[in-house]
Amino acid sequence: MKISQAWQLGIWDKYKMPVPRHRPTSRRPIWIIVLISLVCVSLIGAYIYPPQHYPACYFFTSSVCTPFKDWFPAMPTRPLTDDEMASRVVTKDILSLPSVQSKNPKIAFMFLTPGSLPFERLWEKFFLGHEGRFSIYVHASRENPEHASPLFVGREIRSEKVVWGKISMVDAEKRLLANALQDTENQHFVLLSDSCVPLHNFDYVYNYLMGTNISFIDCFQDPGPHGNGRYSEHMLPEVEERDFRKGAQWFSVKRQHALLILADNLYYTKFKLYCRPNMDGRNCYADEHYLPTLFHMVDPSGIANWSVTHVDWSEGKWHPKAYRARDVTYELLKNITSIDENYHVTSDEKPQRCQPIELSKSVNTYVLRMN
Repeated sequence: MKISQAWQLGIWDKYKMPVPRHRPTSRRPIWIIVLISLVCVSLIGAYIYPPQHYPACYFFTSSVCTPFKDWFPAMPTRPLTDDEMASRVVTKDILSLPSVQSKNPKIAFMFLTPGSLPFERLWEKFFLGHEGRFSIYVHASRENPEHASPLFVGREIRSEKVVWGKISMVDAEKRLLANALQDTENQHFVLLSDSCVPLHNFDYVYNYLMGTNISFIDCFQDPGPHGNGRYSEHMLPEVEERDFRKGAQWFSVKRQHALLILADNLYYTKFKLYCRPNMDGRNCYADEHYLPTLFHMVDPSGIANWSVTHVDWSEGKWHPKAYRARDVTYELLKNITSIDENYHVTSDEKPQRCQPIELSKSVNTYVLRMN
């Protein structure tokens, strides 16, 4: 009876559906939006106006930084000089050039030697049967070479005196490149010494170099006395100490990078003037520092940071290890050809391991020095 009366009076509905309480609207979503907005603005501001002495993406990982690079132009931390501005324009245009289409692409083998080449016959065996896929250039700085192979006859270019440790070593490299670049079919350029011999057959080397779009330039940072200890503040503002790099002289570069080496005058002049032996109590050698520093600054992703020429610096001397005739055994050659990691020996006694980035083998030639 009581339930029936409650139903009639509408009281029962109140028991089933209680009146909701009034609650203030939550403000948490607004604060979250404001916080996220502030973080985004801070990150964008840090990218556009990075602190001095740090790159634009100094705290981003590469995966995060890459989209920002696409959205915002890189902002220099200081005004560029006229020479720097001109250099950047030329460099950008050269690197954006399309590859020269050649029906018969060739490799230019450039020999930097005092005179005759003691391993001409060995190189002749390497080249025979592959005519039309290679070019030979010989820079003999002391005396006219006597050739043992007809493949080398008439391959000399105009040479100048070369002094170890001086900028003349770089000048000789540029002279070789200038001559080799005249042949538009030359697509890759390998610098060799009179002590270099091939470790693999021609097809292996040809496919190895033509199958990649990078250059093989040894490049690493050495914080020790024989690395950054050779840096001179006279190179400022264009070359800062943090960009100063080191590497073995022997390189293999693609055509775009060969053009860039010839076009560069800004950084070359800095090294010509301020990287030389017995300057301000330092012994700086341009052939060890110029190209590694240049490419670290203008196209770091375009080089492999290691050379395809095997050079052993483990003895810690001014020159790499010299392999004598008694040292050359089957086991030595097998060990060198099986190398798949490269170690940079720094003068602070902390070797740096460099993993090859694209190909399974890091070596196709090696330096052999005889008595």
